[in-house]
Amino acid sequence: MTRALGKPARVSLLLAALGLLATHAAHADEQNADATTGANTNANASTDSKWKIALGPGVVVTPKYPGSRQLTVFPFPALDISYDDRIFSQGPDVLGVNVLRGPAYHLGAALSFDFQSRKESDDPRLHGLGDVHGGPKLKLFADYTVWAFTGSVALYQDIAGHHQGTTVSTDVVASAPVGGWLFSVGPGFTWANGTYTRTFFGVSSQQSAASGLPVYNTSAGVRDIHMNAAVTYDISKHWVGSVSATFGRLEHNAANSPITERKFELNTLASVNYRF
Repeated sequence: MTRALGKPARVSLLLAALGLLATHAAHADEQNADATTGANTNANASTDSKWKIALGPGVVVTPKYPGSRQLTVFPFPALDISYDDRIFSQGPDVLGVNVLRGPAYHLGAALSFDFQSRKESDDPRLHGLGDVHGGPKLKLFADYTVWAFTGSVALYQDIAGHHQGTTVSTDVVASAPVGGWLFSVGPGFTWANGTYTRTFFGVSSQQSAASGLPVYNTSAGVRDIHMNAAVTYDISKHWVGSVSATFGRLEHNAANSPITERKFELNTLASVNYRF
């Protein structure tokens, strides 16, 4: 079972939230399997491989940039690879490690690639603001599961020098397995520091002169509140399909920025995975 927490908006928020749902789904699947297999679970434990590998195609639908009313669609590889619930690669988390782990919790770090970006060419209104590039971030995370509920927190720190600052997200999801189906849902919010909000939602005097947008100063605060939802279905022993979504609403500095055209954010991912 891998570990990836929920978070920031655009693609990274969606995929991180899906990672949290995947982690919670794994908890629920294990509990359900224990209930149905009984003593056979222990008998087969010694033959279980420490490797867990699932991969397949996926498609993402997300706003073109934070605050945009335009959507963009692109393919994304749906990866879920782990070894001994210790080392993992999942979604945007290129390489991660669960430093501390147990049946109900994980605490660790990962090198995560954040797709959040914005180009002047994305919209005529953005001319003069400059481009914001995506890149690697350091991720610190923790999660804990009690029965059907999983709570998590994750910190993302820009390490590429792209002025994306720091974001911290907190999420809680509940899961319910029904036959071959698994339903997960829960709320969360994202906090962002001043560097992040200035980069994506602020307008400096120089940018104002170049773009025609009014000067807009920002500060640290809650970036968004959101709701995560996911449905997975075991098509067969090896194949599983899933559809997940993060419904968010920009708040405070992000919501009131002259760059923002739409406060509501919808990020979705559909995938079909083959489990080895």
